Amino acid sequence: MNAQQKHPTKDARSTVLSLPNILTYGRILAVPAVVATAFVQGDFGRWLCLGIFIAASITDFFDGYLARAWHQQSALGRMLDPIADKLLISACLIVLCSNQIISGYSLWAAAIILMREISVSGLREFLAELRVSVPVTKLAKWKTTFQMVALGFLLAAPAGDKILPFNTEIGIFLLWIAALLTLYTGYDYFRAGIRHLIDSDS
Repeated sequence: MNAQQKHPTKDARSTVLSLPNILTYGRILAVPAVVATAFVQGDFGRWLCLGIFIAASITDFFDGYLARAWHQQSALGRMLDPIADKLLISACLIVLCSNQIISGYSLWAAAIILMREISVSGLREFLAELRVSVPVTKLAKWKTTFQMVALGFLLAAPAGDKILPFNTEIGIFLLWIAALLTLYTGYDYFRAGIRHLIDSDS
């Protein structure tokens, strides 16, 4: 009886401390580091901020890859992975708007991305109560890729402009592409979930 009680505890501990989940924790912890370094004056602060962001983005690939390769997929990882992504992207967008790297009409692109992330999270939470899962599409993965690449260019600005001409403009262009993909994938998610929303009221 004691052995049966210890086994689930051991399994739970190994899941919490698995390398894929540790990488996800690291991505979450990178969020305040990115925000803090984004306000460091001078080019060093910009490159340091970008370096932390790139390291955090790399973990986004490896946590999922290792979880599948090592058969360490878990409910905890599935819950934390999208949360970590949304925290990192949202924090970067807010910082870039505060630094006025994103300004003018481009604020709409940032607003579209933030509103989509919040609304889809709400939809997923509601559908989870109905035990309905909404799978991540390939286009949604491309959307996330464009977001990450755009943010990388913009976090380097204006230091990046000294090395790569039009670095900031490239970042803004990619941000708008990400925003358009965000609109479409958001609509796609709501279209897939609307039937379940209607059925829940009937």
